[in-house]
Amino acid sequence: MPSDVTALIDFDSLLSPQERLIQQTVRRFVAERVRPRIADWYEQGVSPQELASELGQLGLLGMHLQGYGCAGTSAVEYGLACLELEAGDSGLRSFVSVQGSLSMYSIWKYGSEEQKQEWLPRLATGERLGCFGLTEPDFGSNPAGMRTRAVRAGEDWMLSGSKMWITNGSIADIATVWARTEDGIAGFLVPKGTPGFTSRDVGHKLSLRASTTSELAFDEVRLPDSARLPLARGLSGPLGCLNEARFGIIFGALGAARDCLDSTLDYAGSRVQFDKPIAGFQLTQAKLADMSVELYKGLLLALHLGRLKDAGTIRPEQISVGKLNNVREAIAIARTCRTILGGSGITLEYPALRHANNLESVLTYEGTVEVHQLAIGQALTGLSAYR
Repeated sequence: MPSDVTALIDFDSLLSPQERLIQQTVRRFVAERVRPRIADWYEQGVSPQELASELGQLGLLGMHLQGYGCAGTSAVEYGLACLELEAGDSGLRSFVSVQGSLSMYSIWKYGSEEQKQEWLPRLATGERLGCFGLTEPDFGSNPAGMRTRAVRAGEDWMLSGSKMWITNGSIADIATVWARTEDGIAGFLVPKGTPGFTSRDVGHKLSLRASTTSELAFDEVRLPDSARLPLARGLSGPLGCLNEARFGIIFGALGAARDCLDSTLDYAGSRVQFDKPIAGFQLTQAKLADMSVELYKGLLLALHLGRLKDAGTIRPEQISVGKLNNVREAIAIARTCRTILGGSGITLEYPALRHANNLESVLTYEGTVEVHQLAIGQALTGLSAYR
């Protein structure tokens, strides 16, 4: 593993021994099980779902949830795990994030005791995989406009509609699907293989290639009332899940940025031009210094928000601050690292362009830049600019 650029500000001194242990454990897993193969997975467009059981054995699936076989870690510990996973690849962090913060969290937060007992222990071990169906082909940033509907059919429900850009969609054993009902938005658990439920993978992707992205279709899918998440009420249900996932991104994006910086520092120290390493040139050092400072600021912001989340005081607009800033700076760092790497930077031998491509998706999902800007603007002014 390359040296860690965060050592300059002694970031580890801000962490507890338990937090450092979890971060080091996940970093070691990524170094041993992900880095040797990620370039091939990315090039071939293969999701590393074969790692699911190992991720479960490490306690990383739903790790911040309590009970039902989940590790029950703190928010900061979960964030640090996301950071190390995304240092490997955004697709890997997305896999874990969707499993734990969207699929499992939706059941843990809004499900019945029977639903929790049936699904959470198996999702925590990686024996079963989950996905989260909210975004639709025509409604992403405005989930209130969703067209997927569930109507009563005696004691059952009939679900019809479609969902788009669903991570883990075609490989999931259970899908949390949000639909409009006569009483408002409701969530349903739809097992794989239910008649009328089909999926199709999105192909020709230039981003998140080491991740499964799918379209889900529901053609008069009959579900018993026991499939409904009984504690979900309106849009607050899915939006609460999204805040969980966004929190992991605040840390995760910085892992991609750090990986770019670490590998670029190594390259710049050995790449010789005009009879000396390019790391010795002022323009290169200016880039490295500016990128490092942005990484450090992002880390301090992420840690502060993690402490707020552990204290139970974090607010959605604060999560928007972290997601907006840290992903935006991470993608800028990845792109600038590519310039230092020169022609080598366009190959999969170095991670910068792979991370930059992945971060294009991270910049969009779980709330676009514009959505988070407006959320922050509303918090500052008291005025909504959405309509």
